[in-house]
Amino acid sequence: MPIRQLSETMINQIAAGEVIERPASVVKELVENALDAGASRVEIVTAGGGLNLIRVTDDGSGIPEQELALAIARHCTSKLADNIHDIRSLGFRGEALPSIGSVARLSIRSRTAAGDGAAEIGIEGGRVSAVKPAAANRGTTVEVRDLFFATPARLKFMKGERAESSATSDVVKRIAIAFPAVRFTLAGSDRSTLELPATDDTSEGRLARVAQVMGADFPDNAVPIDAVRDGVHLAGHVSIPSFSRANALQQYAYVNGRPVRDKLIAGAIRGAFADVLPRDRHAVTVLFLTLDPAIVDVNVHPAKADVRFRDPGLVRGLIVGAIREALANAGIRAATTGAAGMMAAFRPGAASYAHPGPANGHRSYEAASRASGFTGFDRSPQRPLDMGFDGAGNGGFRENDQAAFDAGLHSADARAGQDEATQTLLGTALGAARAQVHENYIVAQTRDSLVIVDQHAAHERLVYEALKNALHSRAVPSQMLLLPEIVDLPEEDAERLAMHSETLSRFGLGIERFGPGAVAVRETPSMLGETNVQQLVRDLADEIADNDTVETLKGRLDRIAATMACHGSVRSGRLLKPDEMNALLRQMEATPGSGTCNHGRPTY
Repeated sequence: MPIRQLSETMINQIAAGEVIERPASVVKELVENALDAGASRVEIVTAGGGLNLIRVTDDGSGIPEQELALAIARHCTSKLADNIHDIRSLGFRGEALPSIGSVARLSIRSRTAAGDGAAEIGIEGGRVSAVKPAAANRGTTVEVRDLFFATPARLKFMKGERAESSATSDVVKRIAIAFPAVRFTLAGSDRSTLELPATDDTSEGRLARVAQVMGADFPDNAVPIDAVRDGVHLAGHVSIPSFSRANALQQYAYVNGRPVRDKLIAGAIRGAFADVLPRDRHAVTVLFLTLDPAIVDVNVHPAKADVRFRDPGLVRGLIVGAIREALANAGIRAATTGAAGMMAAFRPGAASYAHPGPANGHRSYEAASRASGFTGFDRSPQRPLDMGFDGAGNGGFRENDQAAFDAGLHSADARAGQDEATQTLLGTALGAARAQVHENYIVAQTRDSLVIVDQHAAHERLVYEALKNALHSRAVPSQMLLLPEIVDLPEEDAERLAMHSETLSRFGLGIERFGPGAVAVRETPSMLGETNVQQLVRDLADEIADNDTVETLKGRLDRIAATMACHGSVRSGRLLKPDEMNALLRQMEATPGSGTCNHGRPTY
């Protein structure tokens, strides 16, 4: 077949295969255009999951009538001058509108602030219609109908309406977090509406927008991040370890205001939480990286979701170090959701009582209570206090009874003659130990709360941190190999390992070059015992190539320390004296990360 130039429509359809993957991709491109135009309000309407209709309306600067034809031409943009390394807008490639128009029915209606009226242009399957007058307010309305009608094969790869609508909602939320001063509205054909009112660009406003997207629980269970290294600024919030999710969908990352899904950032977040979260749990994060556009490449993929950093090691180190420092400085904190769940379980009628029945398998708490003759806590002869219920069975103290109860407590305390030391303990974060339940849980009292501590999980974290500090405060003991292990590697991997040989020796791994394309391993960390040296070295070489770090070896040593801590800590079922319980509480207060054990379980 002879070489020939493809038609403009075919070129745009090929580009659409990279830029427009699904309806959510269309929404992303159109919303980014609206934000680049300076919009303060963006409204999105969809139907059929976005396959039937997508309409994006904004109040931005608008497109002049004479430029409408250029707006839908390939590689035409107002966002890029002559320097591809100085990209300060979300869009810059000039491919989105012609790509959408080549596979759908697209119309653009726009009016500038100085214009006497609006103008409209349409494109259907690559065929452009003439510009005509229209009626509209200032801003732009872009309407996309029958997405992929011109490429029916693509429709077979679309998911159901619910899945496509969910993907669109996720895109809008991700963009909205980066632009808190903009009001976003998303309405679908199922009459559901996502509305995100505008806040402001202050740190409080950004956190308020994050709460709109991620829920009110996140700000109460997050710590702020603010760090700078070599011109790279990292800001945002990360969840405390005891507030985690089963997947990484609630990890939001932004580079110069652009939402990205970057493997390096995701790996850095995993590394930062490696000591405090199990592998099947994920932190909730919102991180903003701000750096010179010249040292980050956002032009590595048409969808602009991937980026490349000139110095990936710097970015990874900044993220890991800043998160770990923030968690250490946060002190001892537990997730509010755990305490709220326990309080809800204590409320009468809130919990369900699983009782196997002869016919239906399970009965409700109320049904089981009636069957056993139990008539409620307020009428039970085993109730702890013969007062305080409000007569309606709600279990709450009346105001006068509560005051009398408090007065009785204070007088009882006075009679007990609590000394000054006990009063001091009550003012600490975890309070004074009062009892041990089932030889596993320590019950402590503060001035305004009750604390329940899992003694094994808590001591496991304390032992692990002590082992880790001892491990990394000095060189790791190593064992000499009787015969050096020769590992054949590509020349570039061998060179990278040689460059990191000094760092590796601190972790007990002694390596040196052994001719071209090979290294000789003479020492291995004694903690590892018998290990697969070949696999260890190759894993290290791969990690250095990806991230310019040697975290693989450090991670293996930390995992051994975690196992030692688990077996060497206070076991469940051990009876503790009051002094031992209080000492454990004081150690927890002084140890960073003691809110969870090294397997990720909450300690209290």
